[in-house]
This record gives sequence, C-alpha cells and structure tokens, in this order.
Amino acid sequence: MTLELVLGFGLLLLLLVLALLWSHWPAWAKLLLVVGATGLYFVADERVHQMWGWPSSDALPERFVLLAAVIEEPSPRSKGALYVWVNALDNGRPAREPRAYRLPYAKDLHALLDEGMKKARQGVSQMGTAEPKSGTRGLSWLRPGNDEQKVKIRDLPTPQLPEK
Repeated sequence: MTLELVLGFGLLLLLLVLALLWSHWPAWAKLLLVVGATGLYFVADERVHQMWGWPSSDALPERFVLLAAVIEEPSPRSKGALYVWVNALDNGRPAREPRAYRLPYAKDLHALLDEGMKKARQGVSQMGTAEPKSGTRGLSWLRPGNDEQKVKIRDLPTPQLPEK
C-alpha cells in the first residue's frame, strides 16, 4: 500500500512539473494547480494517517477503554514499544471502531498496562485516561505526541441501571 501511494504521488508531482514548465496556461491557472496539489497532499496525508489497522503514533484519546496491550521490551536491537488497542470514549459512549496505538517504552507504563491486562483477563473492564503533561497545550497539529502524555488506567465503573 505504501509503495503505491509513493508512486502515485511521484506521478502526480511529475505531471504537475510538466504542466508548470511546458504548458501555455495562464499564470493564475498554474497557481491554482499548485494550490490544489498542495491541498490534495494535506488531505491525503490526513487520510493515510488515519488508516485503520496500523498502530498510530498519535496521542491517546482523553478517555478510552483498554482492549488489549502487547509489550515489546527494549533490547540491544530496539528501543522497545508498547502497543495498545483502545476504544475511545466520547460522551460516555464508545467509538464505533477501536484503534491501535504505539507508545514509546516506559517501565512504569509497562507495569500499569500489565496490571490492567491481568484485571481485564479476570473480567474487570479497564478504563484509561490520557492527559497532556503539564504545560503542553496547543492547536490540533501541535498537540503533544504519545510520549508527552500522562496515562492512568483504572477499573471501568459498573453501569447504573434505572429503577423499575
């Protein structure tokens, strides 16, 4: 999939260069072509970035249900990583589809995820929160990455049923 995307963008870039250099289009049409291609790049980048199935290196959602975790401990060959599969909570409701995230390895987070997965195997659902470390606020494209978050995991509260 990645090779096809790279080749597709390379072909688009070649056509754009040919159109800019050897066409007899007016300057405003060439400018419109450059602006359109630039906009297409950012839209495509966002779409590819949100592809389902591949672990994202984005920041975790603010509130989520922990579904699974795989821990890759550091070794001489790799820095290690924590892979988590979570379902974001929005207004108390889970998102339609879960998402995989790749977090940098940290010993304390390893222990936290390990404990959470033990409880999940015992049938106790786990809820997590991720908040930016103090002093990191910003616009959407400047939001902190997953290495600048404080993650907490606790038991999911039992739902309150209405009285009959």
